Amino acid sequence: MHQGSLLTVTTDLRGRSGPLPGLRRRLVVLGERDFRRFFTGYATSLLGSSMAGVAVAFAVLATGGGGSTLGAVMTARILPLVLLLVLGGASADRFGSRIVMIVADVLRCGAQVSFAVLLLTGRPELWAMLLLAALAGVGEGLFGPALSALVPLLSPPDELTQANSLLQMARSGATIAGPALAGVLAATGGPALVLALDAASYAVSVVVVFRLPKAGVGAGAGVGAGFAAVSADTAPGRRNSLSLLADLRAGWSLFRSRTWLWVTTLHICLFNLLVWGPFLVLGPVVSAARLGGPGAWGAIMACYGGGAVGGGLVLLGHRPSRPLAVAVVASLGWAFPTAALAAGLPLLCVCVGAVVGGVGSAVYGTLLGTMEQQAVPPEFRGRVSAYGSLGAFVLGPLGLAAAGPVAAAVGTAPVLAAGALWLVAAVAVLLLLPAIRRPGSPGAGGGERPW
Repeated sequence: MHQGSLLTVTTDLRGRSGPLPGLRRRLVVLGERDFRRFFTGYATSLLGSSMAGVAVAFAVLATGGGGSTLGAVMTARILPLVLLLVLGGASADRFGSRIVMIVADVLRCGAQVSFAVLLLTGRPELWAMLLLAALAGVGEGLFGPALSALVPLLSPPDELTQANSLLQMARSGATIAGPALAGVLAATGGPALVLALDAASYAVSVVVVFRLPKAGVGAGAGVGAGFAAVSADTAPGRRNSLSLLADLRAGWSLFRSRTWLWVTTLHICLFNLLVWGPFLVLGPVVSAARLGGPGAWGAIMACYGGGAVGGGLVLLGHRPSRPLAVAVVASLGWAFPTAALAAGLPLLCVCVGAVVGGVGSAVYGTLLGTMEQQAVPPEFRGRVSAYGSLGAFVLGPLGLAAAGPVAAAVGTAPVLAAGALWLVAAVAVLLLLPAIRRPGSPGAGGGERPW
């Protein structure tokens, strides 16, 4: 982590020059009006989104559906998200992040308003819940890539790290506050109230993004200077189908040549199938059956978010000599909340397990992301990251859809226990690989030996 002098002369939040205290110096990007506006709207919509997951889960259960129905609704949301990631990025490049993000938030706002109305007026049919979940997923698939393209246009280059750090802090804070707040609101006012608030948060985001200046956030001729500074690789002459296919093949060749990259991607892929998907589907079912309902599940997910924040703090200013091995060991943290649910432990134990899981999640993700940035050449980072993301989530929808039916056939506890046991075995196998145990940054500046 870069350590600047506390006496660095820069511009403070009010536009004056002078020595800045540490905290103010780290928040100077908030002096940029457009970023400050966007950050406010984005943080608001994040809070709404983090509440919606709890509300949707218990709304589905309230209609009489069980784990299978909840898994189907969650699959209907995540499937379009995964499938539209590439389209979202292409749309942001062609039409501009601003318009794509407005469309995405309008879709998500409409879906949540409709879901809330259906809950207030009766018991919604399964097809309606699937359709609305899919519309929300389409919005998320469009929004994510557009967000990545927008942030550098709202912040000066030397403040980009601050901008991304603030956005990450907002995401972490939302994972703590949102589920806990949703649990209380769903228990007192019903899931429809939470979904209505989520819709309102998207409406706030639409207004904020609409007020951003078109210059600097759009695509094509006449955009701002930030977008004009694209690399030669994205120049119009290279953006034909043949060049795209060649670039994708080159990125894939690099991705599969790095043992640690494809092995850790496979690890997280199977984790989403066997551990995280069942946890997200069966966790609310167990909470409703014996832990206390929506408030309990909200507390579990809030503890998970708190653990993630703690894991990030642990890594500040500290870099282990064997980061891949530490990351893989940290992924064991995910086994704790799953095993606690499987063993029938009380809510307090599940919450403690969720904290451990959150710490492991932050450590694993941060160290793997750092390794990728250091070991992959800059001109390949986007493609390698795309392959990693798709590989990591490709089996996620199957895990969500299958968790309910499999649990109905063999029992909830065996499904959760099998996931935790698989994770322990997978970590043990990964630690046997020299590519994982090697100290330092693997493959940096050159090819990796074929382990």
